[in-house]
Amino acid sequence: MNRTDPASTQEPNPARRRSGARVARVRGRLSLPTLRRSTSLLDGRHRSVFVGHGQDFDDLSVYRPGDDVTDIDWKSSARLGQPVIKRYQRESNLPLVLAVDTGRTMAAQAPSGEDKRDLALAVAEVFAYLARLRGDTVALVAADAARMVSRPPRSGSEHAEMILSLLERQFDALTSGDRLAPAAPGPALSTLLERVGTWHRRRSLVVLITDTSHPDAAADPAVVDRLRRLSAQHELIAIQIADDTPLAPGRGPTRDVELVGDIPAFLREDATLAAQLASADDARRAAVTALLDARRIEHAVISSDATMVDSIAALLARQRLASGRGRGRR
Repeated sequence: MNRTDPASTQEPNPARRRSGARVARVRGRLSLPTLRRSTSLLDGRHRSVFVGHGQDFDDLSVYRPGDDVTDIDWKSSARLGQPVIKRYQRESNLPLVLAVDTGRTMAAQAPSGEDKRDLALAVAEVFAYLARLRGDTVALVAADAARMVSRPPRSGSEHAEMILSLLERQFDALTSGDRLAPAAPGPALSTLLERVGTWHRRRSLVVLITDTSHPDAAADPAVVDRLRRLSAQHELIAIQIADDTPLAPGRGPTRDVELVGDIPAFLREDATLAAQLASADDARRAAVTALLDARRIEHAVISSDATMVDSIAALLARQRLASGRGRGRR
């Protein structure tokens, strides 16, 4: 696993520990146009189309046996030459579930040089903030191979702050001082997804936060079935925090989070080996992408804080379109 340990390539960053109101601070990260665009896209995830009266008109649909004949739009039917009915939109709250991978690989470094844990927390903050604007509930399920924490869906700033603080503590426990903790557990995405499906029966927007090496069907075969079940049960999107590569000639000392010590200079400066590992990493990431695409799970890769908000907004736009196509097929 080619993941750089940030502790060995840069001085420990005391600013990593966040203070103050996390949810409220998100507004400062978002420009007003981006904020409006993101909240409107999240609004789109809350609109369920149904046939009937009393709500906002959405579109027309071909009449099928069993539909209420009083919903037939006779003028449109005459114009189209076949009976059609009116479809309406109903607003309903969609709970948000943050499903977060807290395994040891999340303590690595992103290509930007930022700690992957900071980027994962920032993603969680943005979604918690957008949900709060909607008045929606937020739940947390965070897991790795040794730990599992969860909090039920509730609304309000205090609950969101508590969830984010808890998530930060889980991430902080992965390191001891400026090094990866010896007992830092590995990822366990199949367990994480299974618990989300078991504990959250009501249809929700599930945001899976992990890295670009997961979900890995080769290392965790059960994750394939978990993804299938969860994507059928909920609205599921995946946000992957990008991994840096530890083998880059000329960069100086680096560590891999899967190794005990520093990578020897003769290895990290070997251009041929670096190219081979990069090729293997590309193949692994391609397999991960293919798995998500096969389940029609929209996903985005976050490489830096600077591009995070735009990546999230683009992801929500794609998910909204995909959901619209799904409703059309029904």
